[in-house]
Amino acid sequence: MSINSGFKSLPRIVQIILLLIPGVNWVTEICVRVSAAIHGKGTEQVIVLIFAILPTGVFLGWIDLIWCLVFKRLILT
Repeated sequence: MSINSGFKSLPRIVQIILLLIPGVNWVTEICVRVSAAIHGKGTEQVIVLIFAILPTGVFLGWIDLIWCLVFKRLILT
């Protein structure tokens, strides 16, 4: 079981809380992206991982929060 599928299996409220807290949001973002890259969605996830590591990761985290509210998954996973 990958971290990506583990995140998807969490209750939506837990996902939202993890993405709402700024430091936890960034760590969650990176862990899920690395896991998704390792387990088959490589090129796309590596590009998004680079954006998550850079200062743009803060904005990506807020976009993912909204995306998670609507679709119950992170963007591009």
